[in-house]
Amino acid sequence: MNWPCVMKPRDLPNLRSESLSLGDWLNTARDLLKQHPEEPASSLYALISHVLKVPSHFGISHSEFRLSDQNRQHLDHLLKRLMTGTPLPYLTGKQEFFNLEFTITPDVLIPRPETELLVSLALDWLKAHPQKRRALDVGTGSGCIAVSIGANLPDIHFLAVDSSFNALQMANKNVKKHNLSGRIDLAQMNLTKSISGRFDCLCANLPYIPTNRLTELPVSRYEPLLALDGGENGLELIERLLSQAVELVSPGGAIFLEIDYTQPADIIKLGSDYFPDSFVKIEKDLAGLPRVAVIELK
Repeated sequence: MNWPCVMKPRDLPNLRSESLSLGDWLNTARDLLKQHPEEPASSLYALISHVLKVPSHFGISHSEFRLSDQNRQHLDHLLKRLMTGTPLPYLTGKQEFFNLEFTITPDVLIPRPETELLVSLALDWLKAHPQKRRALDVGTGSGCIAVSIGANLPDIHFLAVDSSFNALQMANKNVKKHNLSGRIDLAQMNLTKSISGRFDCLCANLPYIPTNRLTELPVSRYEPLLALDGGENGLELIERLLSQAVELVSPGGAIFLEIDYTQPADIIKLGSDYFPDSFVKIEKDLAGLPRVAVIELK
């Protein structure tokens, strides 16, 4: 999120007052949030829903509700963090992705709409190949890819791996949350180093941002660098994965990779180098940018 200005918490007015109503708190909060036009007013209702454990529309229809001191202080604290740049999902601990709710902490990347394209493409391919039901998710993070596919395809079985133990703990929460424990196995490893056997479908949203671009991106202030830094050209981990995938993906299988918009030509070359008989295509996201590489093996 690109803020036009950043205020320190001590610069914010004190929102506390005697017997403050929810409507009064919202009016003051809206005025403060005008300093950050990129942040929608709906974020305030998300904070209210999180703190008061109520539906998101509660703040609209219950402006007369009186806030307890504890709730008011909690809302004030979260608003200050929101205004100094902390992403909303890290404040509420949840994010919607592919029509599912995921538990989120700063240990994992926030699932984004762009990654839904990868899920859609993989689902379409799997539905068109009903005999292909053994899948691998590399760099699973929150588990959003494996869980989203698993929730929509009842006979799929995933192995989801990540190098971060903390990320796997979060993925495990989301696997259990969506009742997929029997169909998604989790393992800690560096890429696919310890895996044996073959898979029909490989999905990966690995770090793909070139190191020298990270400092330019607000995302690097709050989200884990381990999940963002793709090395000098952004392709370091992707190339290593493709080299390992030669022994992992079954004939007739497919690989789905989220990529940077600058990488299509490089990815097509890498795919053709490691899988000479494959068909490599690049799919664009809703913004018209290259986003997902699909490598279909013969």
